[in-house]
Amino acid sequence: MNIGVDLRCLMTKNKTGVGEYTTELLSSVFDLDKTNQYFLFYNSAKDVTTLMPKWTGQNIHYVHTRWPNKLLNFCLLILKRPRLDKMAIENCKLKIVNLDAWFSPNLNFSVLYPKTNSILTVHDLSFEFFPEFFTPRQRLWHKIIGPKKQCEHANIILTPSENTKRDIVNYYKIDSNKIKVIYPGLSSIFYHLSPIFPELEEKKKQTKIKYNLPDNFILFLGTIEPRKNILGLIEAFEKSYSSLPLPYSLVIAGAPGWNNKKIYERAATSPLKERIKFIGYVESEDKPALYASASLFVYPSFYEGFGFPVLEALASGVPVITTNRSSLPEITGPSAYLVNARYPGQLSEAITKLLTDQNLRERQIKNGLVQAEKFKWKKAAGEFLEVIK
Repeated sequence: MNIGVDLRCLMTKNKTGVGEYTTELLSSVFDLDKTNQYFLFYNSAKDVTTLMPKWTGQNIHYVHTRWPNKLLNFCLLILKRPRLDKMAIENCKLKIVNLDAWFSPNLNFSVLYPKTNSILTVHDLSFEFFPEFFTPRQRLWHKIIGPKKQCEHANIILTPSENTKRDIVNYYKIDSNKIKVIYPGLSSIFYHLSPIFPELEEKKKQTKIKYNLPDNFILFLGTIEPRKNILGLIEAFEKSYSSLPLPYSLVIAGAPGWNNKKIYERAATSPLKERIKFIGYVESEDKPALYASASLFVYPSFYEGFGFPVLEALASGVPVITTNRSSLPEITGPSAYLVNARYPGQLSEAITKLLTDQNLRERQIKNGLVQAEKFKWKKAAGEFLEVIK
């Protein structure tokens, strides 16, 4: 079969969860499938080739068109032209008549031939349930692209969790039979540097120097934005600090998102401001050592379609605190300490428990390593290929 893949979500330097999902899933699919022909489409007036993953194989074909993206999006929205599958056919080096399927790993401006089977991944509906966590521009973008209509038009919808599937069925009234849950996997870097490998210790030393990390710290990793509930985390850290056995620091890692001014101001005026450290975006190869260096990982998000940082922390052998909301209990199972995101007091109590109760820590770490083993990209790729069939 001839399969088109929309890679426009990868045209950024710093990959977010959607970028990691797309890259890891396709890498595993290409490892398994040497028969189907894949046409990897992306569009930009600028040369963004260096940002694309470098996949090789006789059945992998990159298709780069050079429209200005704003013009392309306008035409797709207003004129319903050009059709992306036709663009991919006309600009590829192979002479093919049509694409059998088109895979969109994220919501985006898109128009296809009606006969082209479409597979769409919807990661979450946070923009519907928590519009206050998005910029006016982001809210307008979601309104314009019409997520509900895209779900209605798709032949198959993929979701990373049962929670997101339920949200789509209940909120958009989509037939559950055309929604397939495929759990994402864990990046291979977390197996290469897992807690049982001796080279992890050397990598931890290098990471500590690179990011100027303190000796004992609580870690958060994610985009610095209101949805991640970092204000609640800072408050909980302050409440728990006096009861902790060591002088811990709070390390907040991740790229700045929108509306984060209050977060930085809150940290700067905290009585523990000297113990709150922002280290910015963390390179993928540094994440396993960063997680493993932490005494505790806390992810108090209000809503997640999946929550990659939580899974990564579990695989790195660090106790995890997260919230009892959306997909997070589904992903962590019994391996994380769950709290209500709206109550910093619960989060403070959990921090104290997991930093003072050694038996609880060891139990959580053991359960976390077992839970992380359930999420494999090879398994996800196999399920994706079954969908293609």
